[in-house]
Amino acid sequence: MAKKTTKRTTRAKSKQTATTEYKLPDGMALGLRSCKPDFTSPAAEANGFRWPRSGYVEAPDWIADKHCGHGLHLLAHGEGNGELICLQDGDPWLVCEYDPKLAVDLSGKIKVKECTVVFCGDRSSAPLWIMAHDPLARSVVSGTATAGYRGTATAGYRGTATAGYSGTATAGFGGTATAGFSGTATAGYSGTATAGFSGTATAGYSGTATAGDRGTATAGDSGTATAGFSGTATAGDGGAATAGDSGTATAGYRGTATAGFRGTATAGDGGAATAGFRGTATAGDSGTATAGYSGTATAGDSGTATAGDGGTATAGDSGTATAGYSGTARSGDIGIVVLRWYDYANNRHRLSVGYVGEDGIKPNTFYRCDDSGNLVKA
Repeated sequence: MAKKTTKRTTRAKSKQTATTEYKLPDGMALGLRSCKPDFTSPAAEANGFRWPRSGYVEAPDWIADKHCGHGLHLLAHGEGNGELICLQDGDPWLVCEYDPKLAVDLSGKIKVKECTVVFCGDRSSAPLWIMAHDPLARSVVSGTATAGYRGTATAGYRGTATAGYSGTATAGFGGTATAGFSGTATAGYSGTATAGFSGTATAGYSGTATAGDRGTATAGDSGTATAGFSGTATAGDGGAATAGDSGTATAGYRGTATAGFRGTATAGDGGAATAGFRGTATAGDSGTATAGYSGTATAGDSGTATAGDGGTATAGDSGTATAGYSGTARSGDIGIVVLRWYDYANNRHRLSVGYVGEDGIKPNTFYRCDDSGNLVKA
């Protein structure tokens, strides 16, 4: 609880107006907060306390302990727990000047006895204003950070960070991070990260990460990661990972992994892994692994492994392994082995099918087709 007062002290007596001429006094800092449209605090325990549009304000019930309440709450330098900020359109956002030496850290926010409102704006203007006037304001909540050539851009909760050539862009929860050529882009929970050629893009839970040629893209659980030529894409549980030619794609549990030419694709249990020409595809139990020409496909129990001509397919117990012309295939107990061969007498391709445990087909043994289509040990 707090109430407005006309008292002014030497610690927070800024008389500067909220204009572009504002200069942060030595030893002072800026904090960010928001209010309801009528300038009352959104916290129930504030009992309808109304903030001023500008000027000095003090908490009469001040207690310097590490507990919420009994003070004026701010995000120091505009950074911290963005979930404490009102994000509805029309909510006023305040930038407040305070003495950092007298602030109490509450993990994600601070509380102070007194401060001075030096700027009143909205969710767009206030983050920009605090970044322009506080040298320590970097990962500002809902802010937008843009850096040029070889620059670094960092945005806070629900912010957007964009960095140019060789730059680094980092956005917080729900944010979007985009980095240029050779840059690194990292986005938080539910964010989107995009990095250019040779860049690295990392997105948090449910996020999307896209990296350019030779880049690396990593997305969290349920996310999507896409990497360009020679890149590496890794997605978390339930996610989808796609890597370009010669890339490596790894998807978590129930995920989907797709790798390009000579790539490697690995998907978790129940997932699907697809690798291009001469690639390697590995899927977990009940999963599906598909590899191109001369590739290797491996699926777990009850899974399906398919390899192209000249490839190798391996499936676990009760699984199905299928290899193309001149390929080899093996399956576990109660599994199925399928191989393609060419019938020159009738000028057509045919499939030879073997059932593990029948007609001498043994588990976990590689088979190939002879010229007559009979399955023989490879």
